Amino acid sequence: MVIIDEEEQGPGTVIGNVAKDARLGIEQVGTGGHGKKTNFRVLENSAPHLIDVDPTSGLLYTKQRIDRETLCKRNPKCQLSMEVFANDKEICMIKIDIQDINDNSPAFTSDQIDIDISENAVPGTRFPLTSAHDPDAGENGLKTYQITRDDYNLFSLEVKSRGDGTKFPELVIQRPLDREERNHHTLILSATDGGEYPRSGNMQINVKVIDSNDNSPVFDQPSYVVEIPENSPPGKVLIDLNATDPDEGNNGQVVYSFSGYAPERIRELFSIDSRTGVIKIQGEIDYEESPVIEIDIQAKDLGPNPIPGHCKVTVKVLDKNDNWPYIGFVSVRQGAISEAAPSGTVIALVRVTDKDSARNGQLQCRVLGNVPFKLEENYDNLYTVVTDRPLDRETQDEFNVTIVAKDNGIPPLNSTKSFTVKILDENDNVPRFTKSVYLLQIPENNIPGEYLGSVLAHDPDLGQNGTVYYSIVNSNVSGGDVNTYVNVNAANGAIYAVRSFNYEQIKYFDFKVLARDAGSPHLESNATVRISVLDVNDNIPVIVLPLLLNDTAEIHVPRNVGVGYIVTTVKAVDNDYGESGRLTYEISDGNEEHLFEIDPVTGEVRTAHPFWDDVNPIVELIIRVSDHGKPTLTAAARLIVKASNGRPPDGLPRTKDHQNWDMSLPLIVTLSIISIMLLAAMVTIAVKCKRENKEIRTYNCRIAEYSHPQLGKGKKKKINKNDIMLVQSEVEERDAMNVMNVVSSPSLATSPMYFDYQTRLPLSSPRSEVMYLKPTGNNLSVPQGHVGCHTSFTGPVTSTTDTPTNRMSIIQVR
Repeated sequence: MVIIDEEEQGPGTVIGNVAKDARLGIEQVGTGGHGKKTNFRVLENSAPHLIDVDPTSGLLYTKQRIDRETLCKRNPKCQLSMEVFANDKEICMIKIDIQDINDNSPAFTSDQIDIDISENAVPGTRFPLTSAHDPDAGENGLKTYQITRDDYNLFSLEVKSRGDGTKFPELVIQRPLDREERNHHTLILSATDGGEYPRSGNMQINVKVIDSNDNSPVFDQPSYVVEIPENSPPGKVLIDLNATDPDEGNNGQVVYSFSGYAPERIRELFSIDSRTGVIKIQGEIDYEESPVIEIDIQAKDLGPNPIPGHCKVTVKVLDKNDNWPYIGFVSVRQGAISEAAPSGTVIALVRVTDKDSARNGQLQCRVLGNVPFKLEENYDNLYTVVTDRPLDRETQDEFNVTIVAKDNGIPPLNSTKSFTVKILDENDNVPRFTKSVYLLQIPENNIPGEYLGSVLAHDPDLGQNGTVYYSIVNSNVSGGDVNTYVNVNAANGAIYAVRSFNYEQIKYFDFKVLARDAGSPHLESNATVRISVLDVNDNIPVIVLPLLLNDTAEIHVPRNVGVGYIVTTVKAVDNDYGESGRLTYEISDGNEEHLFEIDPVTGEVRTAHPFWDDVNPIVELIIRVSDHGKPTLTAAARLIVKASNGRPPDGLPRTKDHQNWDMSLPLIVTLSIISIMLLAAMVTIAVKCKRENKEIRTYNCRIAEYSHPQLGKGKKKKINKNDIMLVQSEVEERDAMNVMNVVSSPSLATSPMYFDYQTRLPLSSPRSEVMYLKPTGNNLSVPQGHVGCHTSFTGPVTSTTDTPTNRMSIIQVR
């Protein structure tokens, strides 16, 4: 904006309103109401001692009286400049034109001057006069000159203008002078300005008419124009003037000099040889100071009453690219800038200037290097440094921004200036794991709390934004919470086992680990962890075939079966896997005569000697089953191979040329049938024991018969447990080791019925085994009074007419 203000205003005078002129809106100004509080910050002020802006209201005011003549001297344009940053987002360029008022009168350097003029001076002869000075500018400046008190109309005044616009008077002789008639004339020179109320200044001119020197020096030209580059070296010849005077002797000898009224600055820049008229440079010629210089030269002879000749030398200074561009920071952002700042964020305000003119002063500015900043030109060589693209502190957290300004001169000159921009961290990076899937292995039977491995996530952010915490994502593993299997250290990502793992129960499981930073808002990512449980040889082989009793099995082999006859197949199972579950069979002892051999893979035991039974009819072989784990685990069984006179069962292979068949399926079927029968027996006994007394003896006994008078009548009879007698059978007396007889009660049948075991059963047999009984002969007598056990029970008993031969009992030994 441009503001016009008259000079001589007192301090505190309001000369403008930045808020109003910038169209910020009334509601934004001030602190009252609901409007946003505005602020005005002065970025640059060419006259901070004279003007300022109120930071709240935006009023532009004077700080002291402004005198245009003191501030700008003879400059026709007097202007102050100011840059104001409004609301930290708008830059207001303020130009204040100081308007001149006619407060100064033209003034001469002296009140009077003396001029000697020969009486022979011809009409038209000119005499330059000193100029008046008026500090005011424009219309209020010096406008014209006039001469008064010329009673005889001998003189006139001619006003001329110089190249810079200043005016100077020349005294012109209008009529011949006659010293004898009048030798002195007094004139008044008046200088008048062009103000509304004109002011003037006077100077007295004393003209003395002297005796004549007939001819005056005359220059070849009344004016000269010379071009010279600025910064020309001292001593360089500017021009060689020549003036001639036809008189002889001293009257014709010409002396050169600057005009008596030449400015002092001319005498500092140039010198003139009084005898030759050669003008040389002796000061520093600067185009930026004065592009055009006018020199008034006079030449006069050495005769009496000389009349000088005059000429004007106009020096045009040629601009040279001798000024380096200047880069000045008007404002630089304080503190770091957020990496989340959008493109176009203002970083700094820069002013670039060059004192040279034309193309030497034309500037090209840019930001040096591949940095995310650029320059935007505003006006009047003011540039804004803004962000050019998104910032990333993790890529680079500090930039050295260098601004280069180059002019278009030949050769071009350039300047650089730098400042530092620091980038403030934002939580813009998600923690990233080093792997998407982590594979961890642990042997089974580990110790709870054992270290399994670690996950690692990197977050390049700083501070809390880059601090990563780990946790396990809730999930289920084999129907259980994953946190009951493993846990993770929240700080370092170390994973520990919570329980001991069993390879036979779980071979591997997957879960996810979450990595979350501590920034706001939180950013997170996850990775999959697979825990593989390694099999350890922790299961001893178990021999399932043949059925062992106290790790012993008795095998009956017919005689004369030849070589290769399959005596039995040893079958073992191992719950381990791989090498730990691969089994090898061998005969470790009892086969010194090499009567038998065993297949190390299938476990088939075969005859290896055609007459093994002649060598040893009863052979005790120690079969050892070993796995291939580390360490190796073994199981052993004792096979008692006995020779029998029977023939080999039909269908059984007798030689090695038989077809191998898998024993797994028959074994499974057999075990399943046994399990079902055991379950049925247990249920039956449980129901029966619920009705009867639960006290069951563990020793061998039989039920003694007892008599009843009403047995044959077929009537129902109530019996007590006292009516039942357990006695030892005669068979048991003969073979007390393996045979047990059970005698039915006379109340249940007409005659006792006996049952014998059909297999040998040690007394140390497990309680879960079931014994099957079959009827024996009825010729056994029950000794009277031999009671093996006695118990009592109550409850009705229903008689039955079932025949003894159709009854079968099952006794479970506990």
